[in-house]
Amino acid sequence: MADHKSFYNIQFALLCFSSFLFYASFNMLIPELPAYLANLGGEKYIGLIIALFTLTAGVSRPFSGKLADTVGRIPVMIFGAAVCCICGMLYPMINTVFFFLLLRFFHGFSTGFKPTGTSAYVADVATDTRRGEAMGFLGLCSSLGMAGGPALGSTLALAYSPDMMFYTSSVLAILSVLILTGMKETLPQPARRPFSLSLLKLSRHEIFEPRVIAPCITLLLTTFSFGIILTVIPDLSDQLLIANRGLFFTCFTVASVAVRFFAGKASDRFGRVKVLKVSATLLVTSMILLMTVESQEMFIVSAIVFGLSFGMNTPTIFAWTIDLSQPQHRGKGLATMYIALEAGIGLGALCSGWIYGGNPPICSTFSC
Repeated sequence: MADHKSFYNIQFALLCFSSFLFYASFNMLIPELPAYLANLGGEKYIGLIIALFTLTAGVSRPFSGKLADTVGRIPVMIFGAAVCCICGMLYPMINTVFFFLLLRFFHGFSTGFKPTGTSAYVADVATDTRRGEAMGFLGLCSSLGMAGGPALGSTLALAYSPDMMFYTSSVLAILSVLILTGMKETLPQPARRPFSLSLLKLSRHEIFEPRVIAPCITLLLTTFSFGIILTVIPDLSDQLLIANRGLFFTCFTVASVAVRFFAGKASDRFGRVKVLKVSATLLVTSMILLMTVESQEMFIVSAIVFGLSFGMNTPTIFAWTIDLSQPQHRGKGLATMYIALEAGIGLGALCSGWIYGGNPPICSTFSC
């Protein structure tokens, strides 16, 4: 009976709302950053916008995983959200390509820490038989932030200025931090240690959790396409004469939101691998659609199929990772999974940036 104990309570609600604000905060910048960098004279570095961000996030994962298992889940989340807040305030002060890319590098620490602590927190409060459901609901809230963020960011940039977009991003991150300060720590007291610099020293076995290799490989291969999407879609939107560069991200995330909760429950019932096979089929379909897109309608359809794929993939991968992790090393297991996620996104962004190089990604009836 205890195995089916509900995780829906005020603490879980606060966690989900904090995650919503956090994801909205840094995702609202993505559609406008390529044009922003181009205005600074760095158009040929477009692939580094996402690649640098994910590089830092990936490198910081072993540290965030260890700290989540020792200092606590909440301090790790607070640090990640605080980085997002500070970087949002610094973007308007940047006027060179070098410092813009440097700031993107440091901004990556935000996603290197916050999601690791969040996922470990959910793993603590959700039972084995409802793990996919919990990750699905958390993913739903995060996806709402991902959906609303780009649309809000582009709207603010178009109606006011990019600076307004950056400052709003910072405000959302501040609110995310304030919510976290009212939550209860879930890491057991005997496992907690006060922070010290010695905790930042990592041994080889603390960097990688071999138990989660299967979901990591799956995630790396599927998120490669996401890195491509983040890099190319803003300019592809311009080619199709779509004024709001966040439209694709909004459509994809709304579709993802619609299926995440049910996909998580399905993975609890039918198994993780079966759900992932369906997700991979949808992902291939969406990529084929984007290869041949020549209209705004097909562009939106491809975004929806892409969203359905990732809506099924993400909560299932997260739940599968927790299934395979030892309870005392959940932070390390999730950090390892996030390294694969960042590697996939970063490689996808870097490769597509090199291939694309600022050239029009399509030559359609709208652009030729």
